[in-house]
Amino acid sequence: MVIGFNVRWPNIQDSQINKIIAQGELRISAVSSPLIYIDEQEQLRGFDYELAQGFAAYLGVKLKITIRPTFEQIFDDLENGDADIAVAGLLYNKERLAKMKTGPSYLNVTQQLVYRKGTTRPKSFKDIDGKLLVMSGSAHVSTLKQLAKEYPNLKWEESSKYTTNQLLEMVAEGEIDYTLEDSIAIALQQRIHPQIAVAFDLLDDHAVTWYMRRGQENSLDAALLDFFNMANETELLARLNEKYFSHVESFDYFDTMAFINAIDNKLPEYQPLFEKYAQIIDWKLLAAIAWQESHWEPLATSPTGVRGLMMLTKPTATTMGISNRLDPEESIKGGAAYIAYIMERLPATIEEDDRIWFALSAYNMGYGHMQDVRKLTEMLGGDPDRWLDVKARLPLLTQQKYYSQLTYGYARGNEAYRYVENIRRYHQSLVGYLQSQERKQHALNIAQKSLTYLILPENLKSIEPKPVENQSPIPEKVSTKYLGAMSSSKQTLKSLNNGKLSLSNYLASGYSLKNESAKEAPNFPSPPFKAPEKPLQSHHYNDN
Repeated sequence: MVIGFNVRWPNIQDSQINKIIAQGELRISAVSSPLIYIDEQEQLRGFDYELAQGFAAYLGVKLKITIRPTFEQIFDDLENGDADIAVAGLLYNKERLAKMKTGPSYLNVTQQLVYRKGTTRPKSFKDIDGKLLVMSGSAHVSTLKQLAKEYPNLKWEESSKYTTNQLLEMVAEGEIDYTLEDSIAIALQQRIHPQIAVAFDLLDDHAVTWYMRRGQENSLDAALLDFFNMANETELLARLNEKYFSHVESFDYFDTMAFINAIDNKLPEYQPLFEKYAQIIDWKLLAAIAWQESHWEPLATSPTGVRGLMMLTKPTATTMGISNRLDPEESIKGGAAYIAYIMERLPATIEEDDRIWFALSAYNMGYGHMQDVRKLTEMLGGDPDRWLDVKARLPLLTQQKYYSQLTYGYARGNEAYRYVENIRRYHQSLVGYLQSQERKQHALNIAQKSLTYLILPENLKSIEPKPVENQSPIPEKVSTKYLGAMSSSKQTLKSLNNGKLSLSNYLASGYSLKNESAKEAPNFPSPPFKAPEKPLQSHHYNDN
């Protein structure tokens, strides 16, 4: 599907895009969902939030986001002219098309019927025996209306009182029997509520898209098409997919249950220590690292000699000033200090969001091997400063034709890959579970009122592509259930952000995309690959 065209937006004063630029503000109306949500500090987060930031930065305007309690309210905002775009992890819905139109599809999901593990699993809608509850105004209602033609006895209830996450939590706790949800929401919530189980998939995948009011001109459509084309070409969509979804594609019920039980029974003893020593990272992330290392067992010892809650080697413990690795406080203090030490040593060219994943790979397999895989990534045409590119090359450290070219040789890169992904899953589970247990009233309050956020242009995350020549064909494995089939067209537009020209300046300047000749992408500067004078060994290697 081609999602971008070589177009010039008409310089018509009353066009929607010119109105947005003239008022200096992109107005988005949204409902809390797994793609855009408010955290416990009442800050916006999520895939759609970052994507909206990118679009506002592309237009050169500030971003105003209003979180509404219901789907109907966000579509009312569009119809009344109070919003330019509706965003809420919305599925393509034909029933909306009379008054609304959709932007480009950027994710694909599967609708799934959800039930509580331990109860009878329905094999089809004929087997439903209990309360099926879905969100009012959602695409799931439209789906059920269609299914009712095939299953005349199918009954369900609709409610605007609950968010997607709340409905899934109600299934997990046995308050309702079933709900219909999309695969992304379910995959994320299963890490917090492992009792959520998928009964069956509906056959057709559904596109996730943004909605706009249907009108006489298409300037906003054209801008969205160009932006999404650019987001695809600069791999913004791939980076967001990696950040939010890549680590949740697999689900282990027993492992998740063991972790949730440990949060209730073991974590309270060590939580004050994690909070005390997690100086540069979230204490919950430090706790997730410790769980991956030892399952919070202070006396844990491996055959290679690493010991304690954070599984430190003798040399690492000595360097960090730790005398007793089996003392929980000493171990947590030493592990946190070692992670901070690695973070400080990382090249400044690595972006903030990715630094911790590079540090954790070094914590697992050694700093020298982490630098090796960055070097290998660059040799194969990838970006050595981007975790999306580097993690895809980690398994190559076990292959002689690759590690023989590197400074520190063979490494168990596939283990480092799983190590980092596991920690990301555990961290997500811990954050979500604690929020679910301790802040239910907070979540209810958020769901029952509208909140407006205004993000100024200087605080927006813009698309800043880092071109890399001769990109290696080694792909990042991405689930087709999540990442939509984006354009493979080579009619690539010149990136406005790459040329430091926002759309508002473009419209004012007479700059023509159509007549701009393609320019060769600048060479990506080589990062500092200077090896440490004395190799830092992995804390998982044998003590000598």
